[in-house]
Amino acid sequence: MRLFFPTAVLLLMLLAPSPAPATVDYARQTGLQCAACHVDAGGGGPLTGQGSQFLEEMKVKGLYRPLTVTQRVVRLLIGYVHLMTAIAWFGTILYVHILLKPAYASKGLPRGELSLGWISIVLILVSGVLLTIARVPSWKIFYTTRFGVLLSIKIFLFLLMLASAVIVTMYIGPRLRRQRGLAVSVTGGDCTPEELAAYDGREGRPARVAYKGVIYDVSDSRLWKDGSHLKKHAAGNDLTEALRTAPHGEEKILGMPVAGRLKSGGGAKARPFHERLFYFFAYMNLCLTFLIVFVIALWKWW
Repeated sequence: MRLFFPTAVLLLMLLAPSPAPATVDYARQTGLQCAACHVDAGGGGPLTGQGSQFLEEMKVKGLYRPLTVTQRVVRLLIGYVHLMTAIAWFGTILYVHILLKPAYASKGLPRGELSLGWISIVLILVSGVLLTIARVPSWKIFYTTRFGVLLSIKIFLFLLMLASAVIVTMYIGPRLRRQRGLAVSVTGGDCTPEELAAYDGREGRPARVAYKGVIYDVSDSRLWKDGSHLKKHAAGNDLTEALRTAPHGEEKILGMPVAGRLKSGGGAKARPFHERLFYFFAYMNLCLTFLIVFVIALWKWW
């Protein structure tokens, strides 16, 4: 969670609306400044005669639809929900990559992050549709204006992320969980690093860690709830190197019940297709997150 709030603040700064220097398409066509259409040279507010004429032309072409005060208030509230859920969703993606690491999530997405992600996706989808209806009076906006083209790109990137979320939840997730459960059922006390990874402490599975070649069971420790130690270390891993930088000594590990010994791995095994697909989608969504923020930056400041 320590990274969530800085990430949220950063995204809020990126997504926050900024004063527009006149209608972008009109300014590019004519080379005129804000003062040509607005009484206030900084833009916005009452229009000049030229600005009013251009606005009427936009209405006739179906490129502009005026909203009542009530409609503006409703749009503002929907936009606020859209913005906050986007921050939550993108923050979750960055949290998994920066703090938890995809390898941790590949053992089965934490229920909290999974629920937050899907709630955010649904709210973004619904609020995005409503905002598009309010902002886009005609289909030709999507291919005749800069705003429409960028909006189309953003929608396409979102749909890619939505499709990957469906595949991960419906196809990859159950197979990852089944794979971990099967690994626990066939391994004994001694196990290889690959087999140790199955003891991740989730969904009723034991939580075990290795230290200096010995495997310890931390299932009953309150500091290893759901197989995670202070959201920094995950069960199912060798903590020999990590403990060197820990604020406590090795006595915290040595006091845990011994479950067996860590055997040398039998060589790198090829990951099954669903696990390789999970990593592909994980890094794809990270890239798409940065792309969507970049599109919004282009829309607001280029």
